[in-house]
Amino acid sequence: MLELRSVSKRYPGVTAVDEVSFIARAGEVTGYLGPNGSGKSTTLKMITGLIDPTAGQILFRGQPIRADRMAWRRMLGYVPEEPQLYPHLTGAEYLEMIGQLRGLPERALARKIDGFLQLLSLHEDRHVPISSYSKGMRQKVLLAAALLHNPELVLLDEPFSGLDVNSALVLRDFIRQLAARGKVVLFSAHEMDTVERVCSRVVILHKGRVVANDSIEQLRALMSLPTLEEIFSQLAIEQDTGAISQEMVRLMES
Repeated sequence: MLELRSVSKRYPGVTAVDEVSFIARAGEVTGYLGPNGSGKSTTLKMITGLIDPTAGQILFRGQPIRADRMAWRRMLGYVPEEPQLYPHLTGAEYLEMIGQLRGLPERALARKIDGFLQLLSLHEDRHVPISSYSKGMRQKVLLAAALLHNPELVLLDEPFSGLDVNSALVLRDFIRQLAARGKVVLFSAHEMDTVERVCSRVVILHKGRVVANDSIEQLRALMSLPTLEEIFSQLAIEQDTGAISQEMVRLMES
């Protein structure tokens, strides 16, 4: 179980995350949603340990993640929103480097790398430099790198970015499989339909604060709205999207 207790991140003049509290349980996929700039990626970076919270606690299985950062990182698999890869390496070389840093046995690592590259349709390009990869291909490399060591917690920050339809369907089912095997899965995305199909519950942020934390079914019942997209629009979007789109059409035709 991953638990955040009143976690905040403040920068000079700006509060990016404001007393966020929620629990992501093993065996569930927890959606973490919000408009751009709402604090989603900042929260995930604090969970990974890339940045420290200004206040509050982050715990996994009841223990603060700060207590043993090395042990924490061995339990964690993270797919960031922006692919940060070494462009001069090939896909296979990058995964080999990650596996070696994780201390995986050589034969097991080779088997996993070959398997992931096959299943993610990257095998033919395994010896091609990452600089030549498309955004979707880079996303697949990041996904494989996050899973090589069989982590207990999987953090996915916009994992569908750049993926083709077939790969997105595979990933959607794979996320469900992770939860079914007892992993803690925290999933941040903009694709409301995908979130609705995959997630057991959702946490919605607005301006750094939690405005909803419940199962999708319960949110539908409480708000009398049929879809997650409508719930999200009601809670986290301040603009009148219909009026804006109509004005854009008028401007285009003027």
